[in-house]
Amino acid sequence: MSTNPLQPLNSLGPMPPQANDGAGSDDSPARKDYLEARKFMDKGEYVQAAMAFHNALRGFEEQGDRIGVANASDRLGDACLAREEYAMAMANFERAHVICVEEEDSFSQLSLNKKMVHCCRKLGQQDRALALLDDMLEHYQLNRNPKGAVETLEILADVYMEQGENLKAADAYRSAAGIHAHFKHARRAEELRQRAQEVEQGQER
Repeated sequence: MSTNPLQPLNSLGPMPPQANDGAGSDDSPARKDYLEARKFMDKGEYVQAAMAFHNALRGFEEQGDRIGVANASDRLGDACLAREEYAMAMANFERAHVICVEEEDSFSQLSLNKKMVHCCRKLGQQDRALALLDDMLEHYQLNRNPKGAVETLEILADVYMEQGENLKAADAYRSAAGIHAHFKHARRAEELRQRAQEVEQGQER
């Protein structure tokens, strides 16, 4: 892990004025634009938020602040996502993701992958969504996170069904059921096994 991880990339909650989440020094113009943009996001004023995040991004670029660039790109992606501008959101998430990979920040990569999966599905890029989901599943397995693995398998099943790959979707549901069964979650395991059977038979949710 990097000693300077991009934290918190996936939080849009209020931030105290003194706090610094890795987006520039407290008194820099870029930082001020960034804080202003977050206030707009909290109010649901996404156009103003996008403009302020864009200004912050340019400021961080001028400063050579890679962590600031990553955070501002991620937040700008959030603003685009809120406006259902999926292609623009994807481009900003991708930019942040490149920096996360270079910083070896796997947890921020995971946060961005979740958002990119959503964009891919909206853009009709199911194949790419599946590749991202496979990366997420590997992360959860390596970190022994069964809850994350199950949630990812269920999304994987949904994407397979969007492609008409019902047998693969059923396999994903059964894999999720197996995890639940291992942890003695008998009721949920049975629900997922039943769902797998329904999918194989071509029944709708």
